Amino acid sequence: MARGALAGLRIIEFAGIGPAPFAAMLLADMGAEVLQIARPDAHRPPATSLLERGRHRLHLDMKSEDGRERCGQAIERADVLIEGYRPGVMERLGFGPDQALSLNPRLVYGRMTGWGQEGPLASAAGHDITYAAISGALHAIGDERGPVPPLNLIGDFGGGALYLALGVCAALVERQRSGRGQMVDAAMVDGAASLMTLYYGQLAEGRWKDERHANILDGAAPYYRLYECADGKHIAVGPIEPQFYACLCAMLGSPPGLERASLTDHDSWPAQRQQLADIFRRKSRDEWAALLSGTDACVAPVLSLEEAPAHEHNRARATFIGRDGIIQPNAAPRFSRTPSALADASPIEDGAALLSRWLAD
Repeated sequence: MARGALAGLRIIEFAGIGPAPFAAMLLADMGAEVLQIARPDAHRPPATSLLERGRHRLHLDMKSEDGRERCGQAIERADVLIEGYRPGVMERLGFGPDQALSLNPRLVYGRMTGWGQEGPLASAAGHDITYAAISGALHAIGDERGPVPPLNLIGDFGGGALYLALGVCAALVERQRSGRGQMVDAAMVDGAASLMTLYYGQLAEGRWKDERHANILDGAAPYYRLYECADGKHIAVGPIEPQFYACLCAMLGSPPGLERASLTDHDSWPAQRQQLADIFRRKSRDEWAALLSGTDACVAPVLSLEEAPAHEHNRARATFIGRDGIIQPNAAPRFSRTPSALADASPIEDGAALLSRWLAD
């Protein structure tokens, strides 16, 4: 039975690493049929390679005439093609955007790169940290000691995979009007910069200092930061609005010096950070969570990857799910009529059968 908002959509994914597979995973979770084209010697990823879930894998030798012919046949039947190679690689294989769209004018061709298809750095190697670096995002994250790598969430996944998935879906909507496909150039450096739109706007307004640990949302404000508790674990505190900050102060016993003026009085922030730090060291993380979680104080415990699935809110919403003995994040976002669902944990080696079905339709 068809499932998901994208049921019936046919996607070709050229096997790779990082953001392109994550975008394909998101689309597969939403019901799309994903045919992953892999090298002949590619091994099946283990079930713990969660980004690979939901695929049907087809091994093709793209240097052989038979491999190129079968790839062309798949492209003719597909709605979307996703690839994450350096600029020029797909053209050399004979399946760049112009070549693929000549085979299938309705094809949406999604390209995932770090630096984009053109520009001085287009052919250079890079990773999330380098794309975040030149977007301005990395400079803004950290403290007075220096920038801190925010995992690979800004370039690879936030600025890369999500923008690729959004671009592909937008191109599919436009195709309903025009009947024509197009190429989507999703560059991680572009996406990382786009994620910083709010802060560039505040910088232009004079409401953001172009330095770390000097702004409301970068850990400088006493009411938006992490505090160490008595057990060495941390609590996240974020009551930005005055009424929520007032709630926090009241639940802490209205300590003198934590008056409402601290929301805008930057000069008072260092002393108030220290005062709150001293207060939060009096109890364990879980004691603070029991007192403050679920209130308008905007406080939550900082949970480890092993702890998060057991949190009562995550359990109630099934935010995490167990599949094949592996606890993993559930499909997101949620749909009222066409719910998404997690597919198999790693590619199914039946891509040839899937392609035969495509060709028969």
